[in-house]
Amino acid sequence: MCERPSAVAPVPGPVPPAVPEPDLGHHGDTEVGAGLVDLAVNVRQAPLPDWLAGPITATLADLARYPDPAPARAAVAARHRRHPDEVLLTAGAAEGFVLIAQALRGARRPVVVHPQFTEPEAALRAAGHPVERVLLDPGEDFRLDPDRVPADADLVMIGNPTNPTSVLHPAGTLAALARPGRVLVVDEAFADTTAAPGSPGEPESLAERRDLPGLLVLRSLTKTWGLAGLRIGYLLGAPDLLSRLAAVQPLWAVSTPALAAASACASPVAVQAERAIAAELAADRDHLVARLTDLPGVRVTGRPASAFVLLHLPGATQVRTALRGRGWAVRRGDTFPGLGPDWLRVAVRDRSTTDAFIEVLREIMEA
Repeated sequence: MCERPSAVAPVPGPVPPAVPEPDLGHHGDTEVGAGLVDLAVNVRQAPLPDWLAGPITATLADLARYPDPAPARAAVAARHRRHPDEVLLTAGAAEGFVLIAQALRGARRPVVVHPQFTEPEAALRAAGHPVERVLLDPGEDFRLDPDRVPADADLVMIGNPTNPTSVLHPAGTLAALARPGRVLVVDEAFADTTAAPGSPGEPESLAERRDLPGLLVLRSLTKTWGLAGLRIGYLLGAPDLLSRLAAVQPLWAVSTPALAAASACASPVAVQAERAIAAELAADRDHLVARLTDLPGVRVTGRPASAFVLLHLPGATQVRTALRGRGWAVRRGDTFPGLGPDWLRVAVRDRSTTDAFIEVLREIMEA
């Protein structure tokens, strides 16, 4: 009796390399070093105006007293036409994400819309949440289709304008994501950097919307006013929702100098100055985009609306290293979910800085 020959096992082919998980803890400040021109951090680099520096400095004589957030909360509420109990002051926007992640542990299906600032997802994961990603398509200029967000997602996080894409989503598109039973977190840390011709306010902001169920708007005061080291931001939303976040916030989380900054930045003088800065920024951004567009192989995605520009450039990792060797720091893109090694984020600066940067970038690419 002949034995049946055993089946021959197939020869395994090469295993494709695993795509590394993005480093959610990497931020632009780690790109900056001594002697480098900083195009990696999206904080405006300018001296503090007297109306802001004065109140901050004045608090240094009264630091023995515990912080009282009430005046600053009232000032922020007045700016956004809200009641003070619809404002929660935080030690920067980053603390807001942590409070959301800690307070909303009952969320069953948290969704983060990427590419965006990585701290929302990092905070959720640190609190034990299973995070689902919705990745927007660069071929569609990272435009948001609300139908792509799962209908049963009960916690949704999205940026507007979005870091790092600089995309400004229409307010109506974001409003379509709000529904009963869902908390919708819109990160407007860069809303004060946006401007539209003929518009006196912040285009597409939801900061004054009180009619959308479950809406939380997160704001930062550190970008336009150069206060990253002071740590001041706030959340806007319904009182019952904010009270859940406040319950997990440490006592006296916001320092007295930061509270003084919040009050000053909510004043009519500050808002008027902010609008002028946003208009100037728009002109500087248009100049940067025009110069980048002249470079072969560089693609600026969509229509940038904030203090930074995202560009696609094959070999961006090597270009970034070469730029660093020539004295320029830019932000790598591969640490953002949905991007990869061929993306760079560049901060908008004054025109002379932009022109100098473009010439160095051109030389590196030609070489």
